Amino acid sequence: MIPVPDCVAKHRGKWRSAIEIQRFKPALRVVAILAGLLLAVIGVRFLVVPDQAARTFGLAKVIAGSELQFIIGLRDLWLGGLAVAFALLKEWRALALWFGLGTLVCFSDAAIAATSSGRTGPVVFHLVCGVACAVIGALSWRVGRV
Repeated sequence: MIPVPDCVAKHRGKWRSAIEIQRFKPALRVVAILAGLLLAVIGVRFLVVPDQAARTFGLAKVIAGSELQFIIGLRDLWLGGLAVAFALLKEWRALALWFGLGTLVCFSDAAIAATSSGRTGPVVFHLVCGVACAVIGALSWRVGRV
């Protein structure tokens, strides 16, 4: 079971006060910015060294040309920038939606890596990222409701 921070934990069946939730916002904002920057860096890597990035992603064989890697790189670059923008603008509900959809993408990426190369490292990486996205998305939604 994933531990829930005290500021969003239930206390005697009730959510903590809005003031306690407010204290959690700066940390959540930093985590969201870092996640967006990480995705953007992954995107740049797909654009700069596409074959190496594809192998790290978990794809088994090199695809003729680098079109797929460029598509993935551009996707990750603009989506990472979008997450950073949502966090900087304190758009918590938009950030929650972004991370919620990111959860689905991460689990889909894990399935692609598992069926393509079957290497454990990339599959576990995508699964862990999916769980992290789900947690950050849920926390963002909760913070946005306060």
